[in-house]
Amino acid sequence: MSLSDGPVDGTDEIEAVADDCETVHASVGDQVSGVATVTIDRPDARNALNAQVRAELKDVAAAIEESGVRVVVLTGADEAKAFVAGADVGEFRDRGALEQREISKRPRVYEVVDDLPQPVIGRLNGHALGGGCELAQACDVRIAHERAKIGQPEINLGIMPGGGGTQRLPRLVGEGQAMRLILSGELIDAHEASEIGLVDVVCEDDEELDDEVYGLAESMAAKSPVALEFAKEAVKASSRMDLAQGIEYEAELFAQLFATEDKDEGIDAFFEDREPEWKGR
Repeated sequence: MSLSDGPVDGTDEIEAVADDCETVHASVGDQVSGVATVTIDRPDARNALNAQVRAELKDVAAAIEESGVRVVVLTGADEAKAFVAGADVGEFRDRGALEQREISKRPRVYEVVDDLPQPVIGRLNGHALGGGCELAQACDVRIAHERAKIGQPEINLGIMPGGGGTQRLPRLVGEGQAMRLILSGELIDAHEASEIGLVDVVCEDDEELDDEVYGLAESMAAKSPVALEFAKEAVKASSRMDLAQGIEYEAELFAQLFATEDKDEGIDAFFEDREPEWKGR
């Protein structure tokens, strides 16, 4: 069944889970068919990540993972003019090492977003700081409004990034730039973030931001969901394996796609000069 033939499988489950959440909202198909938009909504706290947000985001992500959604857009409530302005620092003051180790057990929200089989586009509608920067790094593509400030200011509190920033950031921008941002706590604007590879596209206003985000999401959603998942997994492997292992892994995933109906459909559609109707298998 193509996306135009009916609702995406699992839409009701995603929206039912989101309806039970107070700080995370989700909708499917409002902007583009087959695309889920997940919005963190704590405007009074500039969408800061507290325990409730993290738990609700993980619940919504679990529903999305089991659905027929093809692409995910992750963003913050526009009212806050922020993507996520960091972790909720108020939770840190009285927390000891043992409690923090328990809270840091995987999978955390960062791993959950990173591990989704669907492509995840981070719509950075404003500041992405600390844990918000780390959540953006867990997305597959980052598209930012030019008003966004981005950085890892944890060092200013006498701590360090703890949501994957010391690992994902060097892979995105190189060790030197990661050291600069993490050890200084400096915040950079979206244009500089684009120059060093932390952001992929910068937009001047909200309309351009949505055009870029949902234009890309629509392009991705038109592809075979199996091929999307395998291609994402192969690219992720490039930073987690050495070159020889990565090439071998890519070849194995490539071969597995030759056992799918979507491979046959894609090639038949190419020769018949028509749009493919993906089966997702």
